[in-house]
Amino acid sequence: MTEKEINIKFHEYSSLDELNKEDRELADAAIDAMKGSYAPYSHFNVGAAVRLSNGTIVQGANQENAAFPSGLCAERTAMFHAGATYPDKAMVSLAIAGGVMGRLAKAPATPCGACRQVMAQYQLKGGRPMSVIMIGDGQIWKFDRVDDILPLIFDSI
Repeated sequence: MTEKEINIKFHEYSSLDELNKEDRELADAAIDAMKGSYAPYSHFNVGAAVRLSNGTIVQGANQENAAFPSGLCAERTAMFHAGATYPDKAMVSLAIAGGVMGRLAKAPATPCGACRQVMAQYQLKGGRPMSVIMIGDGQIWKFDRVDDILPLIFDSI
């Protein structure tokens, strides 16, 4: 038997002002996308923004439904819209912001497992790493690739 270890690297920022221009623009788009959230049950508004290889930014917001789990997370809303509208453009980065009543949560918004797998699929389709930025009030995490938030990605088919 051999014991192995998986290490994850990420960058942590204490404010949006510390991000480079492109990441700040994407983070602002994710925060703005929170306005499109429909969350009458959880009251947790999530916005996401995806930057494509041509520079286009596509936004999405969580959409809840009384027939749970018929709703959809902000990340998948943004990625599916980008994939359907710009099928030949790689997704190069994704930002996620979440909070209540228009205010960011203290902790960075982290994606669910289903969203992580969809990110992995689009990263594979794009043929290049997709960075992921998770935004909180006073704490921002940036991962250079989806593999860092979903080790041992399912891509065996």
